[in-house]
Amino acid sequence: MIRLYYSPGSCALAPHMVLEEVGADFELCKVDLRAGEQKQPAYQAINPKGSVPALVVEEGILTENPAILTWLADDFPEADLGPGSDPFRRARFAGYLGFLASTLHPQMGRLLFNKEPSFDEAARAFQRDLVRSKLEILEHHLFHGPWACGERFTVADPYQAVFERWARQADLLDKHDFPKLNAHLDVVQARPAALAALTAEGLAPV
Repeated sequence: MIRLYYSPGSCALAPHMVLEEVGADFELCKVDLRAGEQKQPAYQAINPKGSVPALVVEEGILTENPAILTWLADDFPEADLGPGSDPFRRARFAGYLGFLASTLHPQMGRLLFNKEPSFDEAARAFQRDLVRSKLEILEHHLFHGPWACGERFTVADPYQAVFERWARQADLLDKHDFPKLNAHLDVVQARPAALAALTAEGLAPV
C-alpha cells in the first residue's frame, strides 16, 4: 500500500492527482502544518525535513516532488505520464521539474507564506514582482502547450497546476498577461483525477 503524506492545497496535491490518474491503491495521511504536526516525532520519523509530500512505498520513503513524480511515472509505465526513455528528453523533463521546484516554488512561498516581521509592504511588492517574473518565464519560454512538456499530459502538469492555483488565488495570474497558464490550469482542474484529488482534500477548482 502506498501512503501519501499531504496537507490540503500544498504542493502534495501534485502527486495526489497523479496517484488518482494512474489508479493506484493508496492511503492519504493528512499532516496539519498549521498545528505543527510536521515538527512532531511521528512525522519527523517519516520525513525529518518536516515538509510534505512524503510518499511511503514498498522500497522505502520518497520526499521532494521531482523525485516522487518521476518515481510515479516510472513505476506506472502503462499510464504513460513520464518523459520516455530518451536521455535528452528525460534531462529536459528533469529541468522542467527543477524550475518548478527550485525557482518558482520558493519564490511563491516567500510571498504567500512569509511571516517574518521584516516582510513589510515594500518587501511584499518586490516579491510579487519577482514571482511575476518567474511566471513570465514559464508563460513565454518554458511552457509551450497544450501540456507542460508538449502534446501529452505528464506528471509535470499537476505539479505546474499547483503553482497556477496559488497564483490565481493570490491574484497573480491575470488572464491577459498569462493566457497559456490560465488555460492550462483550467484543463488540468477539469480532469476527473484532479477533481477526485481536490474533493478528497476538501478543495474545489479555483
